[in-house]
Amino acid sequence: MAYQKIEETVGTIAVSLETGRIAKQAGGSVIARIGDTMVLSTACAGKEIEDADFFPLTVEYIAKNYAAGKIPGGYFKREGKPSEKEVLSARLVDRPLRPLFPKGYRNEVQIISTVISADDIYDADVMAITAASCALCLSNIPFAEPVAAVRVGLIDGALKVFPTLAETETGKLELVIAGSESSIVMVEGCGSEVKEEIVVEAITLAHGEIKKLIAMQKELMTKTGVVRPAFSPAVLDPAIVSAVEQIVKDKIHDISFHGDKKTRYAGMKKLLDEAQEALAEKFPEQKKAVAEAFHELEKKDIRATILEKGVRVGGRDCDTIRPITCELDILPRAHGSALFTRGETQALAATTLGTKLDEQHIDDIQGEYDKSYMLHYNFPPFSVGEVKRLGFVSRREIGHGHLAETSLSPILPAEASFPYTIRLVSEIMESNGSSSMATVCASSLSLMAAGVPVKSHVAGVAMGLIKDGDRNIILTDILGTEDHVGDMDFKVAGTREGVTAIQMDIKIAGVTPEIMKDALAKANNARMRILDIMYQAIAAPRKELSEYAPRITAIKIDKDKIREIIGPGGKIVRDIQETTGPTISIEDDGTVDRKSTRLTPVTVNNLVC
Repeated sequence: MAYQKIEETVGTIAVSLETGRIAKQAGGSVIARIGDTMVLSTACAGKEIEDADFFPLTVEYIAKNYAAGKIPGGYFKREGKPSEKEVLSARLVDRPLRPLFPKGYRNEVQIISTVISADDIYDADVMAITAASCALCLSNIPFAEPVAAVRVGLIDGALKVFPTLAETETGKLELVIAGSESSIVMVEGCGSEVKEEIVVEAITLAHGEIKKLIAMQKELMTKTGVVRPAFSPAVLDPAIVSAVEQIVKDKIHDISFHGDKKTRYAGMKKLLDEAQEALAEKFPEQKKAVAEAFHELEKKDIRATILEKGVRVGGRDCDTIRPITCELDILPRAHGSALFTRGETQALAATTLGTKLDEQHIDDIQGEYDKSYMLHYNFPPFSVGEVKRLGFVSRREIGHGHLAETSLSPILPAEASFPYTIRLVSEIMESNGSSSMATVCASSLSLMAAGVPVKSHVAGVAMGLIKDGDRNIILTDILGTEDHVGDMDFKVAGTREGVTAIQMDIKIAGVTPEIMKDALAKANNARMRILDIMYQAIAAPRKELSEYAPRITAIKIDKDKIREIIGPGGKIVRDIQETTGPTISIEDDGTVDRKSTRLTPVTVNNLVC
């Protein structure tokens, strides 16, 4: 393939796409560039996995240290396991692409996005979405249509496409929006209590710029002479579909709409077993096809009932939230804890307070920094009644934790007024829809219970969509089943004042800004109802920290006196710590933090500790 390059101005920033110079043996390869940041995305297809009941797509995102002129730390001096940032970026690339592969395609597909150059102005993650899409479009892999993505920030009161890293850090809104030529396919981001109208405005602005990136991909396809492959998925035998329908049609609705998840799942499994057994002789070795026909009938019935009658699984209407309970102080030794239950979804959140020594050090290719706030999300298999091997934290757990973490970040106190490191852990105890949003609610309650001086509660809710032609219905507080058979998973978190985080994934070609506007309005109504319940449980942060939480006293001394406190070889500061028990940390600016579980200060060497 001959070298080709397309350049365009998106927003006010010059970007380019090129192919035919690097990685020419890949199925498709594209380098996207913005500023001095460059990302190489490749797409390759492997063999067909005939018995797979899922699409075997893997997406990797690798940030090379040489890209920023750095040598990796550690003993081995080479890149190791993916960082959390790389995992989140890989998920960002995966989510808008996955719905656009044809149903029934079962070949292994691997997309690798490699950051090969990184400046300190622009991140490569968003350009990786466009590059990966273009690589797929230039390959022989069936893919519906080009998609592209931009980052939008609210900088000094104005929306800006492709803000710099510095602008993003200080801005009031950060959204990554991906779309096709006609619709939006993914949204993710966070805001500082931003109004829903501004979110819609940002999405509309982004879509106009996305079209430019899609036009670049189409031009590159034309210049390279790519002919897109056709794919015809296998069609279920109508005789099998009819036979299954005759067996289950009088039973499937009542079972699939049962309100209890365990009863519903057990009933559906029993009914499927009956259908497979009854048709084993007539359709030998077609057990998988019978199951596929069965689940299609289940999906069709649930969707039709919602569209025609407005009745959902369990009998709810489309706007009703499941029953909610909030319980505090579940864990006696945690610094703060809360149990949030919404229907059959339950999150137990624990707050732990520490000092500056407990901060997490992040070594990213575009800079190093310390995190004094972190939220970790765990999804054990027992939460859905399954048996699975426990191993490393999954990509899904990292992604859900990040979403919840960003949801709560805008309401946390400034470090100067509350000099603690805050770690939140959410343990999902039951799951049947939107455990990440339950995590947001439980964590907010836990923070107030711990006495962290947050400005307000944050609540989250997941919205769904059933769309059939021109008919569409927005669902509030979706179940796992509704997520599975529906067309959208749209999570919105925020306070009474506005949105703090948003995440949308879709399974159809895309949704319009009008549908998103409707979904945001309904999510706002639901969020207000959830916040009312949370404020009834605890209306404000407790005035005192837990007796088990550390006490931190911060004083400021003359920088010339630092050496006197530390002493020769650290002798004096060690003496203080060994005698009184606190942990002392001293910053270069003369700030001295004292962490202790003592409630009464003592004096050592004329220093109050």
